[in-house]
Amino acid sequence: MSKTRFSTRTLTILALLIALEIVLSRFLSISAWNIKIGFSFVPVLVAAILFGPLEAGTVAALGDFIGALLFPIGAYFPGFTLTAFLTGLVFGFFLHKNQNWWHSIAAVGINQFILSLFLNTLWISILYGSPYVPLLATRIVQCLILTVVQLVCIQAVAKVTARYGKKVSA
Repeated sequence: MSKTRFSTRTLTILALLIALEIVLSRFLSISAWNIKIGFSFVPVLVAAILFGPLEAGTVAALGDFIGALLFPIGAYFPGFTLTAFLTGLVFGFFLHKNQNWWHSIAAVGINQFILSLFLNTLWISILYGSPYVPLLATRIVQCLILTVVQLVCIQAVAKVTARYGKKVSA
């Protein structure tokens, strides 16, 4: 991939990943006002492994923003889009070149226990006026569940992208 321009193929793949992220996030996840469990991270993960941090962050942020505009779950809040972008950056930084267990654990740990647990809880607290600490306690279970799910998915996606990734991103 060129550093100055995206190829038509790359843009098409990224657009498809954004669309998939929207569908997985808005229609195929379990959501409550303070908890969300689903697989919307998978397209971001694919973008991270195939293309890198900036592309993965873009897929996550645009998926969140467009999904919020087209299929709102609640009021749009830009903090969640920031967290989505940072999540893609973290996945891309740790997993673009190497998807070993240590990189996977680092990526998931930062995403779940810093970005999702602390930062998204802050956004929910601000958005709904809920006390931060009790809200934090209710979201720990979500982070523990998603930690296991994401670690397993990273290994599965890494195997698939190792087999087909060069054909897709070439």
